[in-house]
Amino acid sequence: MAEGLLITVAPTGAETSKADCPQLPTTPEEIAATAAECEAAGAAMIHLHVRDGEHAPTLDQSLLREWVAAVRESSNLVVQLSSGGSVHDPLDKRLEVLDAEPDSCSLTMGTTNFGDDVFSNPWPFVCELYQLAQERRIVPEFELFDLGQVHALGRLLKTYGLPHGGKVHCDFVMGVPGGMPGSADALVAGVAMLPPEVTSWSATGIGRTTLSVALASLSKGGHLRVGMEDVLTIARGVPVESNRQLVERAVELGRLAQREPMTPAQCRELLGI
Repeated sequence: MAEGLLITVAPTGAETSKADCPQLPTTPEEIAATAAECEAAGAAMIHLHVRDGEHAPTLDQSLLREWVAAVRESSNLVVQLSSGGSVHDPLDKRLEVLDAEPDSCSLTMGTTNFGDDVFSNPWPFVCELYQLAQERRIVPEFELFDLGQVHALGRLLKTYGLPHGGKVHCDFVMGVPGGMPGSADALVAGVAMLPPEVTSWSATGIGRTTLSVALASLSKGGHLRVGMEDVLTIARGVPVESNRQLVERAVELGRLAQREPMTPAQCRELLGI
């Protein structure tokens, strides 16, 4: 048997509006229910983008803390806060995400064209965020949108050492307009370039690339991130009903590859939390 499968659920994101997708969880109560459902289905970690009372993306500190508490009260999931926010959030506010004391934070390894926008992650910001995470004992997940960012990860680790806990986990975010394509060839190239310090990795396929990336990741021994942040259809023209539905599909794919979903406790061991 291959090792267990870490399934991360990304339930909300910062791009889709509640008006366009009413089933998107955008309140503390909805995120708590989503966390409980997804843990029961097989997820071990949750990647959070927070929304305000008008369902708009926010980095308000009180709301960040409220969402983290809501997940912890309803589940045992590892809580990972996005330090990316939305593409419009200023860098200083993104650094303050760590004040909400998550178990993990996302840490994107470079600037990326993101559709018609720019997702800004200049090198000094990346270095500052990483050192803050080390100081706060928050374990980062390094987000990789292209091969240059894979190279940058090696540079960061060589300069500043390992994260708290000594493990290095990264996630390939694939299929974003402006980033690497969501193809098996691109994933193989990215995995081949990973620095030797990396101890585990997952992959995320955006939109129509969801299934192809998931299958390629499983074939390479990687883990999976799924959720309504990344895809809103379960099949062509068929809307996703809930994040649980996407987690259940990931579990099914994993079992075809003879990999059972990890528990949150096993996830903590994997990531050094």
